[in-house]
Amino acid sequence: MTTPDTALQFGPSSRRLRLQTLVWLRWLAVAGQGTTVLVVAFALHFPLPLLACAVLIGALAAANFLLSVRFPSTYRLEPLAAFAVLALDLFQLGALLFITGGLANPFVPLICVPVIISFASQPLRHAMALFALAMLLISALPLSPYPLPWYQGGAPTLQPVMQVGVWFAITSMMAFAAFYAYRVSQEAALLADALSATELVLQKEKHLSQLDGLAAAAAHELGTPLATISLVAKEMERELGQDERFGEDVQLLRSQSERCRDILKRIATLPSESEEHMRRLPLSSLIEDVLAPHREFGIKIDLIEKSDRSQEPVGIRNAGILYGLGNLIENAVDFAREKVTVTVEHDASKVSIMIEDDGEGYSPDVLQRIGEPYVTNRQRDDKAGGLGLGLFIAKTLLERSGARLRFENRAPDQPGARVEVVWPRHRMEA
Repeated sequence: MTTPDTALQFGPSSRRLRLQTLVWLRWLAVAGQGTTVLVVAFALHFPLPLLACAVLIGALAAANFLLSVRFPSTYRLEPLAAFAVLALDLFQLGALLFITGGLANPFVPLICVPVIISFASQPLRHAMALFALAMLLISALPLSPYPLPWYQGGAPTLQPVMQVGVWFAITSMMAFAAFYAYRVSQEAALLADALSATELVLQKEKHLSQLDGLAAAAAHELGTPLATISLVAKEMERELGQDERFGEDVQLLRSQSERCRDILKRIATLPSESEEHMRRLPLSSLIEDVLAPHREFGIKIDLIEKSDRSQEPVGIRNAGILYGLGNLIENAVDFAREKVTVTVEHDASKVSIMIEDDGEGYSPDVLQRIGEPYVTNRQRDDKAGGLGLGLFIAKTLLERSGARLRFENRAPDQPGARVEVVWPRHRMEA
């Protein structure tokens, strides 16, 4: 369950790269590089600058060991620190490739790994800087004077045209993989933040629904001391009722204490008297609760009920449904020119609520992505300032209650937008 404290963790700060993740990946790189060098040198007996390779691999292992000792496993790197660590990995791998054949080395594509990690977890400006650094290192590899470790008799060499082809293949693969990782991570991050915001909305609604219980508890706790005050006031009135100096004040004190007792009595009995009414809500009452706050904004709201109220469903009061429908009505009122029409229909199998306005409707590009987080949902932007989360939260809450939503524009001769929300009847009555 999301709490208000965790709400402070939304956004980029909550997605900083965990150091332990990099440490484990680097230990894997150390193991892979060490195993490869040993196999090439001692199993295949290829000539290899063994000492230089050992120094580079040992440097990576030492840096990794220092990081794991210096920082706790839960430590999350700032973007600049993550950039420095990944840049060090790039330099180490680039140097290792440079002394083992350059672009002719079959392990050259591994230089893309730090860049992909950066695009998947870091701010774009740091990821682009690392991409540029990787491009410089890849461009330096063709200049390597070291031959590819190979059998005696001459190592294979790449012709200039082939080197250019390999260079383009690696850079294009790195660019594509980096862009793909960036898009996927951004969509996942936005969805996670939007779902967290949805949980906060539900928690707020739950807290509001608990206020009646808190009021009853407060009335019960205050009842005893107030009864004592009332009793003392009666005794004082009996003794000082005819006193010229204090008689009037004592009578006022007693009358106000009686008034307080009446107020507390009403508060204490309100939940028990109206609990069933508040818990179970007919469809017509639910619609009226949703529409009432939006009737005072100069936009006419027409309610059309196609079915008989005597057969309407009666369900448990659902804060998610109230919030979701309220958000859809609010959007319709915001963008309507003159009128919003709400059509309610129900039968034995389903319940349908259709919300229509006479505004400009949805733009074609937005209509394809409607309901996604951080997408503004209409053509006009004169009410800018939100993040496009409202419609996503409304859609999520309504779908959680069992509804299906359909967003569309009205007919060409009837400009405006239309939203249809349909529940199976048993879900509304559950």
